[in-house]
Amino acid sequence: MTWPVLLGRWVDFARSAVALPDNAAGRRWRASVADIIQLQAVWFALRQLDELDPAERALGVDRAGVLIERHAGALAARWPDGALPAEVAELVREARAAWRDARASAPGGGGPTA
Repeated sequence: MTWPVLLGRWVDFARSAVALPDNAAGRRWRASVADIIQLQAVWFALRQLDELDPAERALGVDRAGVLIERHAGALAARWPDGALPAEVAELVREARAAWRDARASAPGGGGPTA
C-alpha cells in the first residue's frame, strides 16, 4: 500500500458530499466541504500509517503536513473574522495533533511542528 492509495480511500468520500442551501452560510459551507473532507482524510490516513511500507511513511507524514496547512488556510480564509465554526476548528486542531504525533513517531521524526 502507498500513501496516495491510503489517502484516496478518504478522497472518494469527498465526491459524495450533499448539496447545501443556496444562501450565504450555505455557500460558505459548500465551498468548505472539500477542505473539511480533505482534513478528515488526512487525519484518518495518519491514523493508518502503520499500513504503509516504512520507506513511505516519512513522505506520507511530510505530505500530510502540507495538506493540513493548505486546507486549514483555505478554511481560515473563508471565515476571515477568525470565527471558524467550533467543529471546523476542532477538526483542524485534531489534524495538526495527528500530524505532530505521526511526525514524532516516523523514522527520523521529531522535527519541527506546525
